[in-house]
Formats: sequence, structure tokens, C-alpha cells
Amino acid sequence: MNSDKKPQADMSILLNSLNSIAAAVMTAAEASTLELVLERIAQVTGELIGAKYAALGIPDGRGGLTYFKVAGMTPDEISLMDHLPHGKGLLGAVMQERETLRLEHIRSDSRSSGFPRDHPMMDRFLGTPIQAGGQLFGMLYLCDRHDEQLFNEQDQWLVETIAGYAALAIAGSQLREQQSRLTLLEERERISMELHDGVIQSLYATGMHLELLRTVKQPEAGGLETVVHELNQIIDDIRNYIMDLHQKNTGQRSIRECLYDLVKRFHIPADIQVEIDAPDSIPLFSNSDFESICQLVNEAVSNAVRHAAARRIVITALQNERTLLISIKDNGQGFDPKNLPEDGGLGLRNMQQRVKLHGGRLTLESIVGEGTRLAISIPVQL
Repeated sequence: MNSDKKPQADMSILLNSLNSIAAAVMTAAEASTLELVLERIAQVTGELIGAKYAALGIPDGRGGLTYFKVAGMTPDEISLMDHLPHGKGLLGAVMQERETLRLEHIRSDSRSSGFPRDHPMMDRFLGTPIQAGGQLFGMLYLCDRHDEQLFNEQDQWLVETIAGYAALAIAGSQLREQQSRLTLLEERERISMELHDGVIQSLYATGMHLELLRTVKQPEAGGLETVVHELNQIIDDIRNYIMDLHQKNTGQRSIRECLYDLVKRFHIPADIQVEIDAPDSIPLFSNSDFESICQLVNEAVSNAVRHAAARRIVITALQNERTLLISIKDNGQGFDPKNLPEDGGLGLRNMQQRVKLHGGRLTLESIVGEGTRLAISIPVQL
């Protein structure tokens, strides 16, 4: 049966009940996980109604239950049962019909399918769907009052009211868990991007340095020491990227100095000419933000050296009080931008995402046989 009308009762009692319901369910909603939210809602529902047993189930979309949290039974009592209810019988009826069900005797209803082995015996039943906006979030079930009385109309109204609050609490908890999973995916994407744009490029540069040393019959000890230092730096970079501590201190170095240092670390072969036209002004960005911007240049230079067969690379930077403009141009073999894969390749996709994080714009121009130009515009955020 379904009760849409508030029962005739002392309004002060109902008002107190509503206040108790709101406070109890909202407190339950503050739990750190969805499972704890469900457990607390079941517990406060049983306490507010005065029921011996209370449970909250979450449908799995296939006629069963994803969660089934019980209040009124000890862990030992629960462990003795063959299994928790699967959402069949009366529990399934509330789930399928989406209407409140209030019974004097469980066994007298034809929809009852009995209890799991070693399940406590129960007689009275009150169940209601937890729903909002046509979406079913779960079901609340109560069995047997402490005073041995039947569940009445006021109990039904109260449990339906609790269900309304519970829908908001469960929806909020599910949203937080989804956001947490999304944040985790974004963090994985960030680490992947950082490793590709920073660490992998550094490894490539160190590899080029080793190739140069291999061509020398008797390499100087200083060269090998430099390689060891670079590898140690890469190890530190990996550790810092993963711990989200990668914030190299640019101090008061100018944009020109930062770009020269970046190119120097790359160990570009001597037959490739690199020109840098950049101001001596200090970057108008935080250390971490400017380091991230430099990774864009790092990726572009890497592409020019590794893939474009370029013999000349020109890096130009210009900064005013509103914008930082950086251009990386090479005279390599170029390509047809229309023939890029849909995702633009991992490197380009990472660059686009990094620019977007800074609220900037990335423009790519390339002509087969003439070369490629990458233009980056980043707004200054003081």
C-alpha cells in the first residue's frame, strides 16, 4: 500500500520527527564511503521508527542487489546465514513495483519467498523505494517494532520521508565516488603526460649523449660523469612526477636562460642548428606553471629532432603583461596535417591538453618538404 497523505497526528511530534530525520540522514550522508552512508541510513531509520531490524538495498540493474546493509543484527548473526538476501520475494516486490509495502505478517503474503538458512525469524514488514526524479536509488526495509505493535500509517509516512532524504544522500555519495574515480583517471593521465613530455624526452637526450660518446675512442671521464648525473636527474624526475612534486626552481632566471638550459639538456647533435630569440625578462608565471610551459617547447624540439629530420630549429619567445607567445619552427620534412591520426598522436595530444590547462591556444602549421611551425599562446595569470 502507498501513503501519499500525512497521517493525522500531533504536528509538534511530526515536526520534531522531520527535524530528527533531516539531521540524522544528513549526518549519515557525511560518511566517507557509499557503504558507510548506507549503513548509517539503515541504522538511523531503525532508530527513528523503533524497528528491531532495518536494511537498505541498492539494486544492481539485473533484478538483484549490489549492496545490502543491515542494522539490528550482530556481525556474528550475519555470518551464520548462508547468504544475505538477493532481492527476491518481498524485497524484490518493493524494488520492482516501486511502491511502499506494509504487512502485518510476512508469511501471509504470496510474494514472500522465505528466509535464508539461520536468518532471524521476522513477522511485520514495512518496505519503501528510495527514488527521486524517476530514478530508483535503493530500498528501505523494516521488520518488527520493538514494542511488538504493527507498523502503522505514521510509520509509513515517516519511512517514506526518510527515503526522500536518503535518495539525496545516496545520490550525493555516488556522485562523490564517481568524481573520485574521475580524479584518479585524470591523475593517471597527468602522470602519463608528464612522463612522456619530460622523462621520456630526457631519456632520449641522454641516449643521444651516449651515442656521441660511443663514437669517441677514448671518451673523457667528464662525459661519462655527465651521463650519470643526467640519469640520476631522470630518476629524481620520475619520483617527483609521481609524487606531484615536480616543481623545478627557476628562481629569477630569465625566459632566455630557461630556454637555453632546456636545449642544452637535450644534447642536440652538432649538425642541427638551434637559434633562440627570447627576452631577458623574468617569466610572469609560477615556477611550476613555467616548467609545464617549457615542457611544450621540449616536446616540440624533440619532434623536430627525432621525426622531422630538421637541420635548423628556431625558438622565439615574446612576453608582455598579458600573454606569453612561443614559436618553434623547423626546416624539416614537414607533413600534411590532414593526414594526422584522429587523436593527433600522443605527443600532440599531450601538448594540446597542457596548453588547455593553462587557458592557452596551440596552432600547428606544416608543409610537406618545407617544415613545421608550432605557435603557443598562454595568458599571463597574475
